[in-house]
Amino acid sequence: MKDRIISVDVLRGLTVLLMTLVNNPGSWSYVYPILDHAKWNGCTLADLVFPFFIFIVGIAVPLAMPIKKDNAENITKVITRSLRIFCLGLFLSYFYSIHFMGLQPGITLLCIRLFFTFCVGYALIGDFNPKTKNILALIIFAILIGLAYSGHENFAKIRLLGVLQRIGIVYFFVSLIYLKTNIKTQIILSASILLGYWALMTLVPVPGIGYPNLEVGTNLASWLDSVLLENHMYVETKTWDPEGLLSTLPVIGNGLIGLLIGQLLIQPIQKIKINKIMAGISLVLILLGLLWSLAFPINKSIWTSSYVLFTAGLALLLLSLIYYIIDVRGYKKWTTFLLTWGVNPMIVFFVSGILPRTLTMIKIQDPENISEQINVRDYAYNFWISPLFENQMLSSLTYSIIYILLWSCVLWYFYKNKIIFKV
Repeated sequence: MKDRIISVDVLRGLTVLLMTLVNNPGSWSYVYPILDHAKWNGCTLADLVFPFFIFIVGIAVPLAMPIKKDNAENITKVITRSLRIFCLGLFLSYFYSIHFMGLQPGITLLCIRLFFTFCVGYALIGDFNPKTKNILALIIFAILIGLAYSGHENFAKIRLLGVLQRIGIVYFFVSLIYLKTNIKTQIILSASILLGYWALMTLVPVPGIGYPNLEVGTNLASWLDSVLLENHMYVETKTWDPEGLLSTLPVIGNGLIGLLIGQLLIQPIQKIKINKIMAGISLVLILLGLLWSLAFPINKSIWTSSYVLFTAGLALLLLSLIYYIIDVRGYKKWTTFLLTWGVNPMIVFFVSGILPRTLTMIKIQDPENISEQINVRDYAYNFWISPLFENQMLSSLTYSIIYILLWSCVLWYFYKNKIIFKV
């Protein structure tokens, strides 16, 4: 069996750690600009997290299936894993919509919600035989989609898409493309997707607007979301979804670039040669992305084609550096911390989605206003961390770092005891 490529796990760990950092500030009102998403055009450190992870998803496909077998067994595995990832993300949208016997928000209702969370999480992450995994994934998918369109008021505005859902969709298409095509076809598909998306977004008139544009809420991707998703979109954007339908198409491009690099990594050639090829390709991608951005601006919200090339290039450049240090030069002792984050990404994704929701449901008396209550998350930040700093951006970042340290302890325990949660 081919040795595990540690540099890929390290890059994944760094990406998941950065995701956890940027998604959990003490206060969203006080975030350093580099750790916050660009308002529209542009790219910050926070905007690199998602495309980096998608790139790694693509790399992992040939590493997991170095010998391509386009058969029913592999296709079923791909479908099952895609559904499991999709459903994990979709269930997060349901957490606040779980009600029971008219219970008001409180500890009892929270316990019921956590019970359902445990059951769904176990069904989707548990280590069952392939047939059971497939059946459970199909049942949960059918239930969650059915509830969203049931007409029940509790589920009328459930968000259908999201980060994990997009990962599941991209994994599905990238895996099928890998199993059914050769490298030449994959390159052609990658280019076609990015060029086709550019053409759609810049040439097709937007119904109701009358002209193609790339502005907030009036572009073609936004229009398609509003027509097909209706009320089932991200609550903050309301009329469009940042992980919407049309904008998921170019994300497959990130995955396909990762897929091509993954196939390079398993080639029986010298590691230093692989490293040089990756470094060269990374610089070309970055340059092409920057040049394309002059006509098609780098933008995460609508996932422009220039954003695909630019972020894939940066991810590959970083992988080249890590690969050189670890796989070429053999310096591995420093990697353990990031490996603990890299081998268990899905548990971090899922629990990091549940934990803040849980903490906001636990209320205690507000020390500054005894007639009011405050949730324990805000209490911890406002009364334990925030008073320690005059600079509130620093206090907000400190909260994120403490959260990361707590997660690191949990992941270290999992790593040392060889506990790996696989979807």
